[in-house]
Amino acid sequence: MPVKVLIIDDSAMVRTLLTKILNQHPDITVVGSAPDPLVAKERIKLLKPDVLTLDVDMPRMDGIEFLEKLMRINPMPVVMVSSLTQKGAAVTLKALELGAFDFVHKPTDNLRNNLELYSDEITGKVLGAAASRLARKPQSEPAKARVLTGSVSVTPKVHVDEVIRKTSAPNPINPQRIVAIGSSTGGIEALKEVCTRFPKNLPAAVVITQHIPEPFPFAMAKRMNSICEMEIQVAEDQQELKNGNIYIAPGDRHLMINVKNGKYICHLSDETPVNRHKPSVDVLFRSVNQAAGRNVTGVILTGMGEDGALCLKEIREAGGYTIGQDEESSVVWGMPGAAWKSGAVMEKVSLLKIADAIVKHITADMRRH
Repeated sequence: MPVKVLIIDDSAMVRTLLTKILNQHPDITVVGSAPDPLVAKERIKLLKPDVLTLDVDMPRMDGIEFLEKLMRINPMPVVMVSSLTQKGAAVTLKALELGAFDFVHKPTDNLRNNLELYSDEITGKVLGAAASRLARKPQSEPAKARVLTGSVSVTPKVHVDEVIRKTSAPNPINPQRIVAIGSSTGGIEALKEVCTRFPKNLPAAVVITQHIPEPFPFAMAKRMNSICEMEIQVAEDQQELKNGNIYIAPGDRHLMINVKNGKYICHLSDETPVNRHKPSVDVLFRSVNQAAGRNVTGVILTGMGEDGALCLKEIREAGGYTIGQDEESSVVWGMPGAAWKSGAVMEKVSLLKIADAIVKHITADMRRH
């Protein structure tokens, strides 16, 4: 059966465009639309959609207030339609915290043409939402996520070898441990659960690539800094990695780790997207593996697609330790599922236990060496 979608947006043009875009996909049918949440409330009861697309700024009730009530009374998959602004980023992160599946950028100019450019992303995220754990409400046991490995971006696929060549991992003199984490759909909340459980004195630096555009990483870092013991920041070019700190990739460049004067340094690259993503998890994983070898702990969290699976396996093969989020706790078991099936994952762990698994491994490894 096609995925039934209800579009909630105060703009008649957006409702028309989204209807046109989504109805072009054979597995999606738009069953209706609503100009505001109060109308939507009645149409949800009548039309019983599988997925909602939800605007933020609307009359009579804004999207965040509506989402909060919806997730409390009748939780269901929601894809937010958000503007790419600093204010929009903060509001969208709030929506994800409340339980929204993902978001799509609403262009601020030339809406008709620019919104159509996002057609593959919109349809992909709607299908992902319908297949996600959010669409399967838990009864006596947690609902399982569906494995989704298809990309939702229109950017041509480029292999990681075209951005960073594969070499043998070194045995660096620097004994510093590095935790490299990759995530995508559902990853913002998953990262919060992991990072809030890290101790302030973690004897390692943490580097993160989350598939998220500018200016969202800055809003994400600000939000996480207020609730985490470790210091969190958006990575800067040529910045030295320090233990007890977390570095998040910017939304428009790859984050790589290089060695300079015996120290680990952030390098931001504007190279081509890899696996249709910039920043790419594979690029981070390969670079940190080539810089630090067996001193790396690689972690892959919830997300659609396969980014990270290839180079997480390289970390394992070079003597590093690898962890994958389990299916039951993943919003979408695409990226961790692909990594598990490829043999890249050494330990499959539930989300709330990943931080403990990381600390346990690093502590034991330091005792041995």
